[in-house]
Amino acid sequence: MEAPASKPPQKMPLETTTVHADAIHRIKTAVGERGWTTDPAEMQPHLVEWRGHYEGQAQIVVRPANTEEVAEVVRICAEAKLPMTPQSGNTSMCGGAVPLKNGQEIILSLARMNRIRSIDAENYTMTVEAGCILQTVQETALEADRYFPLSLAAEGSCMIGGNLSTNAGGTNVLRYGNARELVLGLEVVLPDGRIWDGLLGLRKDNTGYDLKQLFLGAEGTLGIITAAVLKLFPRPRAIYACFCAVRDISAALELLDHARTESGDSVETFELISRPVIDLVIKHIPGTADPLSRTYEYYVLLELVSTSKKDNGVGERLETILGQAMENGLVLDAVLAQSEQQRQAFWRLRENASESQKIEGASIKHDISIPVSAIPSFYEAAWKAVLEIEPAARLVAFGHAGDGNLHYNIAEPEGGDGQTFFHKLTEINEAVHDVAHAHGGSISAEHGIGQLKRDELSRYKPAVALDMMRTIKMAIDPDGLMNPGKVL
Repeated sequence: MEAPASKPPQKMPLETTTVHADAIHRIKTAVGERGWTTDPAEMQPHLVEWRGHYEGQAQIVVRPANTEEVAEVVRICAEAKLPMTPQSGNTSMCGGAVPLKNGQEIILSLARMNRIRSIDAENYTMTVEAGCILQTVQETALEADRYFPLSLAAEGSCMIGGNLSTNAGGTNVLRYGNARELVLGLEVVLPDGRIWDGLLGLRKDNTGYDLKQLFLGAEGTLGIITAAVLKLFPRPRAIYACFCAVRDISAALELLDHARTESGDSVETFELISRPVIDLVIKHIPGTADPLSRTYEYYVLLELVSTSKKDNGVGERLETILGQAMENGLVLDAVLAQSEQQRQAFWRLRENASESQKIEGASIKHDISIPVSAIPSFYEAAWKAVLEIEPAARLVAFGHAGDGNLHYNIAEPEGGDGQTFFHKLTEINEAVHDVAHAHGGSISAEHGIGQLKRDELSRYKPAVALDMMRTIKMAIDPDGLMNPGKVL
């Protein structure tokens, strides 16, 4: 069980049902029989956040087949003042893709818009529709001998439109950046139903405001992303992985610096994993095992990548890096993956971290980011603050330490009562987030704001920044119809 929302979502005022009924009839006509459903069983998966923390209601789920149908649906909604919840794969971690509870919204699903429109291998770009499954995008790039590096645990079900709308992170941010850095152009349906065609595959375009950045990470509150031009990269020819125990968190960061410098900055993965994570995964996930012969407090999953078709010595460099780190006392023990099967065994320990916590019991989760240099100080200060609130709490921390993103999760005391633990939710959240903020960090590294962190945003975001955000929202969506109750 994970933490529920600390406050209920805001409710929209009730609209005139006859106006909405007419609009919904027109929407059904616009998208055809295959483009909508009001069947409760078919609608239910669209109404519940995948973690089960948020459940809303909607008048209809609309599934347009193309951008023109999306635009027509939005135009009808704009005329009738009918609020919309855009939805792709519905794998949001913050309640950002489900409607509110008042039942006034329609859900506008992009699932049928799943075409790969084109791939330009020479330009290293791919144009895809918002409903494309992330894994399909990855596989299509590989078929063209190219690489799309966005990678996260939900890649078999999440869709690229949602990835871009939430500025998804994942495991490869250290080398390639967040989702917004992997986009060259967008196609967006605006709140009034106009289509903005910004599908340019240009790396240089200095003709005014970078409009696509308004919609990347906006969580569907400013418009609906219907297609995107994605950046591609040379296909990796070999990935060299190791699982190592480090002396402490400071040693892990020294190892990161050493590996980046000595490898020619070919580090693709640098995941920090604490011992409690390993223990829970081995306890609850069949087929997992400790890679090392004894236990340690902190571990790192480190990978170097080579894009050369010839052996350019990256594997040997990894061995040298580890050897030097062991001589310097940074690394206490290590094992190199001798096969892809062993590499995937390393990853199962990392990728099942969240699932094992869910099985274990209640936990209060934090998706924070801080400067890499501040990780050791934050780690200690935040834990001290948590223990003052719940002395028997357990710290189950892991994350993408290479880019400063930690999943700093607090598990209930062993044998504890989850509901009693959750009574301290707000206090623990504020403690961890206050420490992250004091270290120059963010309360949301890669999961977004949604409903979960909407009310907290005003505590940490500068007033001027919030004012600018509201000004942009008012200018583009003055009636507040796009994904109401999210972010702001």
